[in-house]
Amino acid sequence: MIPLMKNTFLNEYETKKELVDFILKAKILSMGEKCLEFEKAFAKTQGRRHCILFNSGGSANLALLQALKNLGRLKDGDSVGFSALTWSTNVMPILQLGMKAVPVDCEAQTLNCMAVNLAETLKTVKLDAFFITNALGFAGDLGEIRKICAGNGVLLIEDNCESLCTALPGGRTGNFGLASTFSFFVAHHMSTIEGGCACTDDDELDEMLRITRANGWDRNLNFAAQRRLREKHGVKSEFEAKYTFYDLGFNLRPTEITGFLGLTQLKYLEANCDVRQKNYLALEEEVSNNPDLLPVKRGHLSFLSNFAFPVICKTRELRGKYIEHFSGAGVEIRPIIAGNMQRQPFFAKYVKGDWQLKGAQFLHECAFYFGNYPELTDADLDMLKSCLRKY
Repeated sequence: MIPLMKNTFLNEYETKKELVDFILKAKILSMGEKCLEFEKAFAKTQGRRHCILFNSGGSANLALLQALKNLGRLKDGDSVGFSALTWSTNVMPILQLGMKAVPVDCEAQTLNCMAVNLAETLKTVKLDAFFITNALGFAGDLGEIRKICAGNGVLLIEDNCESLCTALPGGRTGNFGLASTFSFFVAHHMSTIEGGCACTDDDELDEMLRITRANGWDRNLNFAAQRRLREKHGVKSEFEAKYTFYDLGFNLRPTEITGFLGLTQLKYLEANCDVRQKNYLALEEEVSNNPDLLPVKRGHLSFLSNFAFPVICKTRELRGKYIEHFSGAGVEIRPIIAGNMQRQPFFAKYVKGDWQLKGAQFLHECAFYFGNYPELTDADLDMLKSCLRKY
């Protein structure tokens, strides 16, 4: 069988040995120095000023929207656009925090929202923010999307949980909006088992994300930020400050294990993503020669850090045949993320209205994916190539 992911970690044996040694020697395992060390290292790798580590990518999404509300940059009732092809925890926080969720369609052959899709939505809906998802290692034309957002007063944030290290000529995905989120869940580009983060260049947002992550208190801020908050609110002593809560927050903290594993896996990230691109290009060749399938348009990308390989069939009937073919060969497959989010039960329950989402619906009905990761052997790749051929 070819599973979605073979191992919990890249270089799994070495990583587990290092982890055991770390746990035995660590004085504390709750959030501390290793988490902070990872935040600095990841921010440098991503090319952002700040990184805030969380216990999951979904938590990072929730905290980011709450932090923006705490700062008054979003408010109750605001309309927040989101990629119609996405994951549930990109959409649910919009609803949970009292805002209106507005799906933005994608272009089927890029899997992602493009500038033209956003422009079409803005013809009928005024958006206050756009929470775009960079899906499956791909992305839309983010430079053009950023221009449209800037010209229409739309706050742009990115869910980059599936596209770590993918790049356009204008920069890496995750660096086009005010802030972005990442996931380090097992089977993503790098694994801390559970884990995620948010990145931003905005100092004020960085502080509020740290407040939001941990109960609403200031314990994880630098001294200058703590002093400013305490003076503003009349907190006169360290004794009082320990249990002073400045704004709405949650407990979404990671552990030192998360930070340690992140640092360990970060060492392998560049080579990891290089292999993912190499695998993708080898498999893409088979798609190009199969008239039953549609290749993904990726000419606007300069580097492809592919998370999973999408199989886009031209019809629903063909998808059924290829699902049977892949499954019969022992290849583990999945729908394209959550498909057309409008078709999910929770969305139908909480959101009124019916949008025409042709791209997302086409992928919902006609596509699926299988895993792409560095541990795929030559034999695995040969098997996957055979499954992608017309039969």
